[in-house]
Amino acid sequence: MTSHRPFCTCWPGATVWLTGLPGAGKTTIARGLARRLEAAGRRVHVLDGDEVRVLLGVDPGPSREQRIADVQRVGLIAEVLARNGVLALVPVIATDARATAAVRERHGQSATTCLEVHVSTGLTGADDPYEAPARLDLTLPAHRQSAEESVTALLNLLKERELA
Repeated sequence: MTSHRPFCTCWPGATVWLTGLPGAGKTTIARGLARRLEAAGRRVHVLDGDEVRVLLGVDPGPSREQRIADVQRVGLIAEVLARNGVLALVPVIATDARATAAVRERHGQSATTCLEVHVSTGLTGADDPYEAPARLDLTLPAHRQSAEESVTALLNLLKERELA
């Protein structure tokens, strides 16, 4: 028999999109934050891009249009979760700022909070241009601080926005 922990339903749902280059620490930060929030009774789900693609049987392909469509799929799932009271943590590379802007617009249409966090490494992409979102809510300098320090900074943002 599986036991389920009670979760507080007193917090609104939201999406926190962690963007940055491969290997920047997005997933590490998302999973660290999820552990802290779950321990406090918060409903949270990490939507790792690689895991979502495997579950949906989707290969984003090499083209820019295919990668934008992949961001839109993950963004839709995050918005549905957030609209239903879950804090969706999305550590997904989004190389095109238009794609994340469209995700944010979709959240706005349903009056659902969407925060964008750039996990910065101080390096640029090797073969594909990376466009940081224009409307960042937070930048985490992962090359200058530990993952735990980044988790704490992100948790402080959530508390400031009354999301944790």
